[in-house]
Amino acid sequence: MIRVFRIIVLFIVMLALIIIILPKITSKEIYTYDEAARRFAQGKFVTIDGKKVHYIEKGSGEPIILIHGFLYHTIAWKRNLEALGKKFRCYAIDLFGWGYSERLTVNNYSFAFYSKQIVKFMDVLKIERASLIGHSMGGGITVYIAAHYPDRVKKIVLVDPGVLPIRMNIIGRIYQTHYIGEFLNAIPGNALWENNIKTIWYYDPNKVSKDYVSEVVRPLCIKGSHKGLMYILRNILQPPYVENEAQMLSKMN
Repeated sequence: MIRVFRIIVLFIVMLALIIIILPKITSKEIYTYDEAARRFAQGKFVTIDGKKVHYIEKGSGEPIILIHGFLYHTIAWKRNLEALGKKFRCYAIDLFGWGYSERLTVNNYSFAFYSKQIVKFMDVLKIERASLIGHSMGGGITVYIAAHYPDRVKKIVLVDPGVLPIRMNIIGRIYQTHYIGEFLNAIPGNALWENNIKTIWYYDPNKVSKDYVSEVVRPLCIKGSHKGLMYILRNILQPPYVENEAQMLSKMN
C-alpha cells in the first residue's frame, strides 16, 4: 500500500513538473513582430500611439469597421469582405495583441482600451462615423464604443457578442487555470486549437480545414502573443463584460 502511494505521489510530482517546465522549453513564439508582419500580413498598416495596427480595406461606400473576437484577427471576415465590399467601404482591423497588430504590455488590454484603439483608428483614417460589426469579444467592444462614443457610430451589428456575463464553457475554464493554460499552449502542433475551433467556433466542423486553422493561429507565433491571450482570457472575458454599457445603450435614443 505504501509503495502504491509513493508511486502515485511520484507521478503527480512528475506531472506537475512537466506542466510547469514544458512552456519554458517548447515555446511556439518563434518570430519577432516585425518578422511575422513582413512574412504573413496581407493588409495595410497605420500607427496609433506609436504602435502599428494592421487592417484590410475592401470596397467603396459608407464605412463599416469589422471587429474580431478572441483568438481571431482579420481572418474572421475573410468570407464576408467580398460581399460587403460591393456596398460598403470595409475595414477589418486587428486588435492590439492579435493578428498582425503589435503586442503590448498585457495589462493594457481591456474593453475600454480596445474601444479607444478603434476610435483612434477612425481618427487616423479620417472616418467621422461608421457602422460597427463585432463578433464575440469584438461585440463587447462594439457595445462599449456605441455607449461611450455614440457620435462616432451609425449602426451596430452584433454577432454572437460577448456583452452580458455568461458561464465560461469547460474548455475555457481549463485554459483559464494557471499553468494548465500555458501548458496546453506549449503542446507542439495545432491539434488542440483545431479541435477548439471545430467544437466552439463552428457549428459545422466540416468547414474547418487544417489550412484554415493554420491561418487562424499563425499570428500566435509572434513573441508575446500567448501572454496577452492568457491575460485576456483570465481578466477581460469575465463578468461583468460590458453589461453596464449595454444598460447605457438601452437608454439611448
